[in-house]
Amino acid sequence: MSSTAKPYLTGHYTPVTDEITATGLVVEGTLPPVLTGRLIRNSHNPKPGITPTHWFKGSGMVHGIRLRDGRAEWYRNRWVHTPALDGAPYMTENGPDLTASAAGTHIIEHAGRLLALCEANLPFELDSELGTVGAYDFDGKLRTAMTAHPKEDPVTGELHFFASSPFPPYLIHHVASADGKVLESQEVPGASAALKHDFAITEHYVVFLEGSVTFDPAEHSGIPYGWDDEQVSRIGVMPRTAAGTGGGRAREIRWFEIGQGYGMHFANAYEDPYGRIVVEGPTVGRDGWQRSWNWWVGAEDRGAEPNSGSRSTRWTVDLAAGSVKEEPTDDLTVEFPTINEAFLGIEHRYQYALAFPDDLGIAAHTLVKYDRTTGARQLLPFGAGRLPSEAVFVPVEGPGASQEDAGYLLTVVSDLKANASQLLVLDASDLTVPPVATIHLPRRVPAMIHGSWIPDAA
Repeated sequence: MSSTAKPYLTGHYTPVTDEITATGLVVEGTLPPVLTGRLIRNSHNPKPGITPTHWFKGSGMVHGIRLRDGRAEWYRNRWVHTPALDGAPYMTENGPDLTASAAGTHIIEHAGRLLALCEANLPFELDSELGTVGAYDFDGKLRTAMTAHPKEDPVTGELHFFASSPFPPYLIHHVASADGKVLESQEVPGASAALKHDFAITEHYVVFLEGSVTFDPAEHSGIPYGWDDEQVSRIGVMPRTAAGTGGGRAREIRWFEIGQGYGMHFANAYEDPYGRIVVEGPTVGRDGWQRSWNWWVGAEDRGAEPNSGSRSTRWTVDLAAGSVKEEPTDDLTVEFPTINEAFLGIEHRYQYALAFPDDLGIAAHTLVKYDRTTGARQLLPFGAGRLPSEAVFVPVEGPGASQEDAGYLLTVVSDLKANASQLLVLDASDLTVPPVATIHLPRRVPAMIHGSWIPDAA
């Protein structure tokens, strides 16, 4: 790769140039009956001839694989057809156009709708075959952008999400009911212009993180944020209200200062038996952030990967004492943490992540399984030229379903040597055993960011 090439247009990240549909995919092994639905993943895939100024500015493209009755019925990929795909600007003479979205960060299902997400904009609804329906504003109730990382409470079905802005109001928390109606929108006091990408919920609280990355008007990549040593890193803890009555008591939020750093994603948060709030996720320091940023914009002195120096971290917030304990929990460079989402907001034993080679490009991309009870970890390295996607957990049904790790991990592998991709179905209880099934896809699928398993029941 030349020093001037944009890294997000090369290698595993090379965009595909067209939309295709393929049916009757080849399956090795046996697909479990529980895998009846669609795996849909999202990422940035600029159109041919377009070189975005930042990886995150590339137009969103979703890739879907339809599984049913032990068969892989189809693969298809589609750009999310937003105004931005055809060149519409985000900023207009009337202010931001919330429909001019890259729509390339995540895709979820809620209340029967597929929503492609990008945190600076409204969500975009897709149909069951990944065609674009249009911008979705919750029947006119959503008048802000929407985070790419909403949280659906596994007990109530409510969807918590937020809007973050570099200008006041800096943070608004929203809650939608299980059937998709916005119940509440609250401005969160005390928030700043710091970049907020992900957040967490527990049984009784909503948890926000403000790191050392904040609004920087001098940044001209199109994503106006940068590291600032003067920006105080904090965790905000906001009480929730009862299900069905709205989202939280924003005026009661408490902010707790933590060590300098930035956390892009949370693995989970929960309340421990002592009433403390435990939050876990990867976090990065100044040097790691800058090398990652340089990769995202294609600048010099960048890491060999889009993620540099990101280490698993645990914060324990003691509300009674008004203090926070911060501690590293592993030494691997990891990102994209996932769990069995039935345990979202409560204490979990297992979590999964994607480990990246170090900044020199040494070693292989690896899926990691952490056992938080024993402290053990399992590693599944993929070898040279093979990059797995974030692992999506699908629980089993019937006997054994009570075990937290009884289920499957779905990951799409980009294989540069073979110029091909596969969807691997892995046994989530033991990464050392061979894949349960391998589905051969009709093309090499570029590296992706986030996605979801959408069972037919949804």
